[in-house]
Amino acid sequence: MSKTTPTLQAQPREKLGTRYTKRLRASGKMPAILYGHGSQPMALQLDAKQTLQSLQQGAHVLNIALEGGTTETCLVKDLQFGWLGDNVIHVDLARVNLDEMVTVKVRLNYFGQPESAKRPGAVLTHDVTELEVSCKVRDIPEEIRIDLTNMKGDLLTVGEYKLPTGITAVTDSHSAYARVIIVQEELAAEATAPTGVAEPEVLTAKKDKEGAEGAAPAKTAPTKEDKKA
Repeated sequence: MSKTTPTLQAQPREKLGTRYTKRLRASGKMPAILYGHGSQPMALQLDAKQTLQSLQQGAHVLNIALEGGTTETCLVKDLQFGWLGDNVIHVDLARVNLDEMVTVKVRLNYFGQPESAKRPGAVLTHDVTELEVSCKVRDIPEEIRIDLTNMKGDLLTVGEYKLPTGITAVTDSHSAYARVIIVQEELAAEATAPTGVAEPEVLTAKKDKEGAEGAAPAKTAPTKEDKKA
């Protein structure tokens, strides 16, 4: 978890509904819902700019300061996006304590280049951009750095990479972080592979020649004189 947990001021939402939330967002507010630990859900509004800034910095845990002086430690449980898919329009927050075990998705930061990627035609690809992990709330990292320098062979799987202490991967251990592919070999294979379509044989000239050499002279119909003879 970040050394400093962001604190956001929250006010209760006076109304619910699509029209009201649209007006909130237009005024620079972010609609949110706070629930969990047996308490009643609370419809809140946060400062949109501060909320987005905290999320972009990788914050998974937020301190939500409520009216009346109460502060709740909350896990960012879910984000709702607009129809474009790149703008957060609603935040779901779950009450947690710092020693509680949770499952979250953490973004990955790749660095380094393996020897296998230095071959001619080699391309290093990253299969995933985030990893689902289980850990205590206090141990949630903003990101997980994946060092590819010592990657063995052409594939690095989740099970092969050691994660920080206290963090366990939930994602399948056979899933790949990164892989190296050889583009030149693939292109060469495509170029030499048979197309499966044979060129048609040109027989017109041959047939014409055979017709000219083997054709019999045309017979004419017998005349009346031929019949009498």
